[in-house]
Amino acid sequence: MVGVMTTIKTAVVGASGYSGEQLVRLLLRHPGVEVVALTSRQEAGRGLAEVMPRFRGWPGVDGLTFMLPDPAAIAATGAAVAFLALPHGVAAEVAVPLLEAGLVVIDLSADFRIEDPAVYAEFYDHEHPAPGLLAEAVYGLPEVHGARIREARLIASPGCYPTSVILPLVPLLRAGLIDPATITTCSMSGVSGAGRKASVPLLFAECNESVRAYSVPKHRHLSEIEQELTRAAGAPVRLTFTTHLIPVTAGIHTTTVAALRPGVTAAAVAGALAEAYGAAPFVRLLGEGGCPDTKHVVGTNFIDIGWAVDARTGRVILLSAEDNLIKGAAGQAVQSFNRRFGFGETTGLV
Repeated sequence: MVGVMTTIKTAVVGASGYSGEQLVRLLLRHPGVEVVALTSRQEAGRGLAEVMPRFRGWPGVDGLTFMLPDPAAIAATGAAVAFLALPHGVAAEVAVPLLEAGLVVIDLSADFRIEDPAVYAEFYDHEHPAPGLLAEAVYGLPEVHGARIREARLIASPGCYPTSVILPLVPLLRAGLIDPATITTCSMSGVSGAGRKASVPLLFAECNESVRAYSVPKHRHLSEIEQELTRAAGAPVRLTFTTHLIPVTAGIHTTTVAALRPGVTAAAVAGALAEAYGAAPFVRLLGEGGCPDTKHVVGTNFIDIGWAVDARTGRVILLSAEDNLIKGAAGQAVQSFNRRFGFGETTGLV
């Protein structure tokens, strides 16, 4: 544990992508962080301000130059922690030697989110590259696994969609208020969720003024969603999960519907959510009838949650909104960093 005046030498591996850029922005402004290494295969040798002009003139930027993601070179900078904003499969290759060098690793990819290597292989179409580490990786959802995050050396930061699905459901499953067999979820995400890459389906002319579903019926994020909901329910959970691409840059909106157990009241739903998140600094409960709007969370680390009970059908409707790049990625990773190194949870995030 450290005091708030201590600074932690920090590396961002894969800093040139959308999530990596957000990590850089948040960490440069964090009073407890000294950014000592940024990596990018494409931008190696170029200065941060040259590649990302938004950072011109920011304190701490002078001298920051992208380097290759060589674990030995990263460790040689003196970094105590490394954030990995890399594709799945690639992240593990870097994580293993960094852990061996004594760094804490906060991984934003899917490589360490799934506890069962067989499930990982099923959803990601290749064998897990480091199955021996799965047992110690902590799923980095601070509102759910905060105590374990404080002791972890390997934190698997959740996906953007899973954050928006899991947080509203966990309190209701733990309290036994809903039937797990009836959960159906529909999520919509901005185009930045696909990452910074050249792809015809992601061109402006292809996405603008259009909405389309994708990865039906088995989106990869189902694996971690079902894992965490099963943990909360104490029994296997399977759900229908449909994702959509919407013509905005950032933001996720998720609607989840589930059947209430007989006799469960709206007051019980409200009570379970309030008990779970009443003191959570980044969960804003909008109450019964509250409908979250992505424009109120984009650019922040907040997730807004509203809900309604449909007495006619006996179902609860859960609504959530978040920024896919911040609460769904970089901001949540920094939130876990704060817990792990003893900073106030909101440090650098508000």
